[in-house]
Amino acid sequence: MKSINWVINGVLVVAVAVLYFLHFSETNTPIKASALSAGGTKVAYFEIDSIQNNYEFFKEVKSALQVKDMENSKQLTALKNAFAVKYQDLQKNGQYLSQAEIGSRQQELAQLEKNYTNKEQQLSQELQEESFKRLQEVKKKIEAFLESYNKNKAFAYIFSSNPDLMYYKDTAYDITEDIVKGLNSEYKSKK
Repeated sequence: MKSINWVINGVLVVAVAVLYFLHFSETNTPIKASALSAGGTKVAYFEIDSIQNNYEFFKEVKSALQVKDMENSKQLTALKNAFAVKYQDLQKNGQYLSQAEIGSRQQELAQLEKNYTNKEQQLSQELQEESFKRLQEVKKKIEAFLESYNKNKAFAYIFSSNPDLMYYKDTAYDITEDIVKGLNSEYKSKK
């Protein structure tokens, strides 16, 4: 489960960084006069961990990925157990076997170990691809909601607060609660 959380958080950090880059690289976008206040550009932020913990669609995606991770673990455990049984059998009965039989069983064990390694890599890659795909769905839903949410708010920028990227934030500009409520309301209405 720690690996799935690491993957999810990693993908979200990358997604935020990409959004940040893409947003700032769009120099052709006209600045609306309403987006500027007397003090300058209006900026808001939301806490990504609150979205992760409270957005129902994200929780469903995370749960589905965790189930897949557990299924993968079961498959790998079954392969490990099959190897362990054969290895223990060889240890227990090796003294009664001929050199040819011992060699044959050692080759079989080597093949089982190779199969395990290949399966582990395959399942890991599949889980990473599925995680990326599903988290892109979450990201797109958040982006679409923020676009709709911001029509009346006139923020020039809405950032995701990530401890690694943000050093100071004034909680007066925290719109997390609005986003969580809006995303969940929108998600429930589409079910």
